[in-house]
Amino acid sequence: MAPGPRVLVVRFSSLGDVVLITPLLRAIRRRHPAAHITVLTRARYAELFEDNPAVDGVIPFDPAAGWAGLWAHLAPARYDVRLDLQDSPRSRRLRRRLGGSWGVAPRRRAARLALIWFGWDRYLPPQPVAESYFVAARSLEVQPDGKPPEVFPSPADLERAAALVPQGCVILAPGASRAAKRWPPEAWRALARQLQHRGHTVAAVGDARERVLLEGEGIIAAYALPLRQTAAVLARARVVIGNDSGLLHLATAVSRPVVAIFGPTVPAFGYAPYGVPAGIVQQPLACRPCSATGGDHCPLGHHRCMIDIEPEAVLRAMEQVA
Repeated sequence: MAPGPRVLVVRFSSLGDVVLITPLLRAIRRRHPAAHITVLTRARYAELFEDNPAVDGVIPFDPAAGWAGLWAHLAPARYDVRLDLQDSPRSRRLRRRLGGSWGVAPRRRAARLALIWFGWDRYLPPQPVAESYFVAARSLEVQPDGKPPEVFPSPADLERAAALVPQGCVILAPGASRAAKRWPPEAWRALARQLQHRGHTVAAVGDARERVLLEGEGIIAAYALPLRQTAAVLARARVVIGNDSGLLHLATAVSRPVVAIFGPTVPAFGYAPYGVPAGIVQQPLACRPCSATGGDHCPLGHHRCMIDIEPEAVLRAMEQVA
């Protein structure tokens, strides 16, 4: 087989965005089986690409360690195709330093701001973020297959998950990167009680700080696990329910049905669950969306986009997908 192109794919963060590059990696591998594909990402996300058949190498980047080590690692390498799927000040600095031609994924910032400020919806039909990455890779002549993202837990991860949670449980992910994107803890507790009353085993996932958002009698706590172990836990779920967050996309990467709760953000931004059966729960308020990424508080002070969502609405959405 003739050598394929050497491809550098850059996506530093965040969790959901990093997970969503995997359909593009899969498409590149399928179209160019002999390609050598290297992913550059934050060190905390490097494990997400272990055992991925579409990835030949991962370069973990630690901002605290500075750029020197990264330059030393990248400078000797020659890449035929360079893809910037981040388009941030950090990734633009990288592009300037390495030089050459780059494919850059569109961020659609102007369209998002128009939707936030004026209600001008330029996202009809909305383009999933996973598919927007393909714009950067036009030179590789790849197309999305519509299938979900992929993460590959190891056998040890799967064994650990089996010891933690039973197959077919309902898993709740109460956290999110921004406070305004989190459904209130009392709502999560009410949902957990109703699920238990219906005979479901309930587990909760998230990082160590998110434990306070949901814990209690009968709720299996699967917090503070490595990302691939968390993916293995999610793979055992009947359905995963979460806010607009990275863990929800991690659930899609192990092909689980999901229910997504949206507040200050909207699916039209491109972050609706991709490639799996999914329910969306949101309130039809004129003040939505108020932010592209969610903030730390409600600009109007009432947070109705989350407070007004009842557990019964989430349960109805769950019944439609699982």
